[in-house]
Amino acid sequence: MKRLFVLAALIAVVAFTTPARQAARADEPKAGKDFFFKPNDRIVFLGDSITAQYQYSSYIELYLTTRFPEGNFTFLNAGIGGDTANGGAGRFQRSVLDEKPTAVTINFGMNDGGYGKFNPAGNKLFVEKTKAMLDMAKKANVRVALLSPNAVDRRNKSNGAEYVETQKQFYAPLKDIAAEYGTAFVDQYAITRAATDAMEKDDPMAKKAVPYPDGFHTGPPGGLLMAGAILTGLHAPAVVSKAEVNATTSQAKTSGCKVDEVKATDSGVTFTRTDAALPLPVQKEWLTMLPYMNELKDLNWYGLTVKGLKEGDYTVSVDGVAVGKYSAKELDAGVNLGNVQVGPIWEQGNKVLQAINAKNGMVSQRFFSVVLFNAPDWLADVAAERKAAELKKRMDKIDAAQAEIYKLAKPVAHKFEIAPAK
Repeated sequence: MKRLFVLAALIAVVAFTTPARQAARADEPKAGKDFFFKPNDRIVFLGDSITAQYQYSSYIELYLTTRFPEGNFTFLNAGIGGDTANGGAGRFQRSVLDEKPTAVTINFGMNDGGYGKFNPAGNKLFVEKTKAMLDMAKKANVRVALLSPNAVDRRNKSNGAEYVETQKQFYAPLKDIAAEYGTAFVDQYAITRAATDAMEKDDPMAKKAVPYPDGFHTGPPGGLLMAGAILTGLHAPAVVSKAEVNATTSQAKTSGCKVDEVKATDSGVTFTRTDAALPLPVQKEWLTMLPYMNELKDLNWYGLTVKGLKEGDYTVSVDGVAVGKYSAKELDAGVNLGNVQVGPIWEQGNKVLQAINAKNGMVSQRFFSVVLFNAPDWLADVAAERKAAELKKRMDKIDAAQAEIYKLAKPVAHKFEIAPAK
């Protein structure tokens, strides 16, 4: 009898941790390939001016906050303009390890390559200093995601045609370095190079699709392109949630959400949907990048399927606000509402983004004004104590702002209506 009880308990544990069970939870990574970021992570984004722009890092933060609204993440940015792997290694203790992170992304190489022909000596130093950072992270038991930089856009970078090829050769050792250290690696260069190569064919004069206004620093479209490359490369879950509703039987199937009060009408269906997470609030500035990012299907799938509708076109409304128009055939196959830019769900996600941007102003001030502050020798004894206190005081304010962001990110119930389009 005792053996039967133990066996039953083991079966219960296995059942609780199956992929199907995990897919319904928003506070932990989904089943499949292990997502790099973990709940409760304290994350430092380390890099040069592209990191210091707070674009790709803020969009990664936005994804993690909306997708895991109970994830309890902390986000710090340690990007410095003009920096290199040599500089990053030199300040790794102060900029990264002193912050007691659990995870760090390392994104150097744009400046290291020199913006010209391949330099073997420069590459040797880049490799040595990258390994030095990985050694320090390993000793401190900090998980690392090693990133190659984004590929420059030769359409609007004066020497882009030459440097984009130098980049390929310069960053080539990173994959083997990551394997040597057992570190996550994202070949961001290859992903963004494929995207900009496609843009060259569609938009050779860079009039519409412009990820990097100066050829390498990001605008919002480039920030999204980089964030998407990094997140998908680190195996971020694609699905926010999925709901399938039958307008004939009033039955529903769900994943990552709950559907109640399904009411079929002669012409459509209504129901209440409560999600465990929010989709990314797609910004207008991002739209030119979507064709080069599989329309965000690999990152922002907020699915709706409606079976049993009569032929024709239908309007999908959320809390009385029309968010999209689809045919019965499209709804039967399933549509992605993650990319809509109107409605209460989008507005909630957009408030989260605005709050993240405001909070990151405090993160930046803390980093540049306090973390990087070097007191003169004659003030060293006083400064050491004062600096620690100031860092804590500012971090307390950042933590409070982060707590408010998580309140904003908490999903709520919404009334969905699918009715014939007028």
